Amino acid sequence: MRAALVASGVILIALACSGGTDQATPEDSAPTPSGFEPPVLTNPEVPVRYPPNLYTAGTEGIVVLRLYADETGHVVPESTRVAEGSGHPALDSAAVQAVPSMRFAPARRDGVPVATPFLQSVQFRHPESTSGEGS
Repeated sequence: MRAALVASGVILIALACSGGTDQATPEDSAPTPSGFEPPVLTNPEVPVRYPPNLYTAGTEGIVVLRLYADETGHVVPESTRVAEGSGHPALDSAAVQAVPSMRFAPARRDGVPVATPFLQSVQFRHPESTSGEGS
């Protein structure tokens, strides 16, 4: 299950994850177990801010964060890690800095809220870009 939220060139996609390695991408994330629903981002607006100088330059990228949310959906602050960097430290930093402002509905297993690790993909895409991927 994926949940997407888009605003001002930043796209957030939550992906289920089952722990394991710190190297992950949306394409190779673990399959979602039956009866399991990953955390869902509930912010009405994207809390990630595109670094102005990179926005102006048209720099794009995808940052995959590894987070851990408790059974209430609150992200444990010390859990935040960059699972896969964008290749642009300022984009990676912007994604990490936004985590305390991210709000999630908790993950559920068979309808019951549970704590879980998960991946949160943050895509920085310039609205005037003609490419479908980060650079």
